[in-house]
Amino acid sequence: MRNIAVIMGGYSSEKDISIKSGNVIMENLDPKLFKGFPIIIEKNKWFLKDDAGNQEIDKNDFTVNLNGDKIVFDAVYNTIHGTPGEDGIFQAYLELLGIPQTSCDSYQAAVTFNKRDCIAVLKPWSIHTGKHLYLNQGEDISFDNIVEAVGLPCFVKANRSGSSFGVSKVYEVSAFAKALQTAFAVDDEIIIESFLDGMEVSIGVYQIGDTILSLPPTEIVSENDFFDYEAKYMGKAQEITPARLSESATLAVQELSKRIYSILKLKGLARADFIFHNGTPHFIEINTNPGMSRESIVPQQIKAAGKNLQEVLTAIIEDTILNHKK
Repeated sequence: MRNIAVIMGGYSSEKDISIKSGNVIMENLDPKLFKGFPIIIEKNKWFLKDDAGNQEIDKNDFTVNLNGDKIVFDAVYNTIHGTPGEDGIFQAYLELLGIPQTSCDSYQAAVTFNKRDCIAVLKPWSIHTGKHLYLNQGEDISFDNIVEAVGLPCFVKANRSGSSFGVSKVYEVSAFAKALQTAFAVDDEIIIESFLDGMEVSIGVYQIGDTILSLPPTEIVSENDFFDYEAKYMGKAQEITPARLSESATLAVQELSKRIYSILKLKGLARADFIFHNGTPHFIEINTNPGMSRESIVPQQIKAAGKNLQEVLTAIIEDTILNHKK
């Protein structure tokens, strides 16, 4: 029986969503193989949440004392969305301690969590994307230059954020000031992205051994203007799995998602988002700790692939332990 720490929470606005994801992982661990420990990561305290109360984690070696016994973890299942679990900080801590964890390594996490850096890494590999413009807080801003670079409508996004926090769709110049304020409230770096007209799809990817596996894509049909927080988590979107794509288009986006996963040297479950613009999938972003709550896309895709969540989690955890570099 292996001890698995399921870390959740984090320091960002995605904390509550992360806890939902972590609870789903806990419920779907194979009890014959794993003993799961739900661990909440907060800025001022890391603790194991169990029936006896909140038991504090020893940060020196990431262990916990339960009834006089020191619990050492064989692996960490990482379900933190945002900092510090998706941006590389927690991964680096676990790497120093030599503890296997299911998400990508610290460098890959830092690159993929930063939308600007991720796009820059992928560009030499001829991955189709929209047009982009970058701004840092305090820089002089010319709205005319923004329109000239990316056109209207466009998206203004916090650069290092998830769950559509800090994102606005802008149709006219007069709306830029509010959109920038919204984005800068979340991050001091922003990315402005051209609008791509077409079907939005999201697709889960993971690797077992040397084989990268791509799940059936999900088509996103939002009741709102785009796939925002309300659409993602409050039922304001229709998620159609598998997406209403031709066989060749489905294969194209699956192969592209696997290629991006490979280029970025990821591991564990990731979810890539695309827009089919003029018939070609254009990369938007990739989430290396995707949502795993009941409302989330990846669990839907696992079911559509004819698999169950428990068997996928088992394969990922066992692969993580087997291929861990100490």
